[in-house]
Amino acid sequence: MVDRVADRRPLAPAVFHILLVLADSDQHGYAIIRAISKSTDGRVRIGPGTLYRSIQQMLEEGLLVEADERPAPDDDDERRRYYRITPLGRKVARAEAERLAALVRLARASGFAPGKA
Repeated sequence: MVDRVADRRPLAPAVFHILLVLADSDQHGYAIIRAISKSTDGRVRIGPGTLYRSIQQMLEEGLLVEADERPAPDDDDERRRYYRITPLGRKVARAEAERLAALVRLARASGFAPGKA
């Protein structure tokens, strides 16, 4: 059996950021773009093209699904699609975070990053 989690690493930065944003709640595309910018203090910005190409790929790979539940009609635009992280998406994000943490430990041990090795 192929390891479906290991096959997806390393993740593209946009994909990892999308998974991080969707970890807490379902969101639509524009909200994802805003949340990524906010969570990175504006250091990471992705455009609609990158977002929707990434989302399409993530849907095909089973990292995301389109959410069935929607906000109340007064708080929603019926044209929006909401996305939800899947259990596989959570495993892939966790594996990527572990990979990045190991890389930072290596950088610290080599003197390239601040902090304890």
